[in-house]
Amino acid sequence: MEKKLLSGNEAIARGAWEAGVVLAAAYPGTPSTEILENIAKYKDIYSEWSTNEKVAFEVALGAAFSGKRSICAMKHVGLNVAADPYFTASYTGIEGGFVIVSADDPGMHSSQNEQDNRNYAKFAKIPMLEPSDSQEAKDFVKAALEISEKYDTPVLLRITTRIAHSKSIVELLPRTEAPQKPFPEKNPKKYVTIPAHARVKRAKIEERSAALAELSEEIPLNKEESGGTELGFITSGISYQYIKESFPEAAVLKLAMTHPLPFKKAGAFVKKMKRTVVVEELDAYIETELKARGITVEGKNVIPVLGELNTDIVRNAIKDIRPEKPAANIPVRPPALCPGCPHRGVFVVLRELGLRVVGDIGCYTLGVLPPLSSIDWQVCMGAGISMVQGIEKAWKDAPAEKIVGMVGDSTFFHSGITGLIDVVYNKGKGTLFVVDNSTTAMTGVQDHPGTGRTLMGEPAEKIDIKEICRACGVKEVYEVNPHDLDELYDIVEKAVASPVPSVIITKLPCVLLRFKAKERFVPIVIDQEKCIGCKTCLSVGCPALSFDTEKKKMIAIPFMCVGCEVCSALCPVEAHMHNGERIRPKRKHKIRGKK
Repeated sequence: MEKKLLSGNEAIARGAWEAGVVLAAAYPGTPSTEILENIAKYKDIYSEWSTNEKVAFEVALGAAFSGKRSICAMKHVGLNVAADPYFTASYTGIEGGFVIVSADDPGMHSSQNEQDNRNYAKFAKIPMLEPSDSQEAKDFVKAALEISEKYDTPVLLRITTRIAHSKSIVELLPRTEAPQKPFPEKNPKKYVTIPAHARVKRAKIEERSAALAELSEEIPLNKEESGGTELGFITSGISYQYIKESFPEAAVLKLAMTHPLPFKKAGAFVKKMKRTVVVEELDAYIETELKARGITVEGKNVIPVLGELNTDIVRNAIKDIRPEKPAANIPVRPPALCPGCPHRGVFVVLRELGLRVVGDIGCYTLGVLPPLSSIDWQVCMGAGISMVQGIEKAWKDAPAEKIVGMVGDSTFFHSGITGLIDVVYNKGKGTLFVVDNSTTAMTGVQDHPGTGRTLMGEPAEKIDIKEICRACGVKEVYEVNPHDLDELYDIVEKAVASPVPSVIITKLPCVLLRFKAKERFVPIVIDQEKCIGCKTCLSVGCPALSFDTEKKKMIAIPFMCVGCEVCSALCPVEAHMHNGERIRPKRKHKIRGKK
């Protein structure tokens, strides 16, 4: 039997292939992105980047309705987007097995909130599995599909960032095709959720829940590991690994099926222990459920409710068992836009014009950090357009600062178009940016409807953002290279003064795409004779710029600088040179930067 070192995401992809999945859909979002990127390598499975998570869910659900095994994947906030079909799919059930992967992000490594999606399983009355390593991540896909088909239900496979990205040994198996089913006969009472049909299905959900509760008690995925009787742990997911490292000799009830929970098994375990602690990340999900059944356990009285757990946190939480270990003093490295990022010039101009900005989800969210300091609000994908409309309509008299909105190209396709239609239809006047860098950059440069290429590497129709804006009724649509600060400045001034909605599309590929294409970059050179060490160019926040503390001069780091010239537009003494020629900004009296 072949063995391989795989991340949890890679293992889920492998599990989908081994289990006979024929369709997979997702929208990229860390920490789930690599699931579909790896599924796309298996040509037996049709895979796609959908325009958003709701569409991905519905595409996969359509396949499941037709009798084929399918999977969709998303990060935790993506399930919010897909919640509408998610809850109704619990009523309809399926024909072919259907698995939804929710990748939660405790600690908010790359997310706008902490959210415990285990609650979604209970809320929708859908069974849930939680793997603790890559082997289980692979195996649980097959188990989830089998549960799905046997109990006529979607199944939630909940992972976290640490499971998604950590690697462990996985045993590989060949692909097993699922039993071939005929295309289903018409069955509107099952699949058309008008109220009369849904009321009947509602009662059947309770019957299914009772059957799943029995399954949870007997399923071998829920395992009890013996140890002493002084201290026992109940846990699931990655928390199991932290317990085994901290208390290797302790008794553990390791739960793989965490909805419904095996209350009889848990109660019997607790009775054997003098003390039982539930170790789980984020919400007191297991703890609360056990206590509601009269099972006495500890939990969030000792285990933190905030952030991601680790071995030290778990060990130190039980202080009367093990001594506290001091935390390592590791310096913080703040995130920054890449050298040559096409978004940087946009934020320089917005800052110089003193505009208030509603941001969105993407690399450009980093524009909130000093020295760019240009984003005032940011909530979720698409809100960079919709919230501008709300602010404008709430303030009958225009506020002192002009409000502009911002979304990326992938976000525009994801959930920006509906907001733009709302602005036009409801007579808004906002200025909206689509910062188009030709990719879904934040999650690792994935394709989207505007790139002309599918996840499976096939050429596709390239959807034109400018034409979509015009089709939505926007009369003033501009396209500009964001590295040309002079032209960008002119367009922004014109657009914000306009009494009608306007869209500014800043169009330049992500610098990572340009590196991938082996584009040759010529770095700028700062003339040390002319440089006065004023640090004005540092106000663009580019990692390729550095200040020589001995010479009191600025330098551009050659192996990092890509020669975009954004910083050069701010130099008050024209000390920057590119390709042997001095850079002379046209409007340095307007764009001067901030020290």
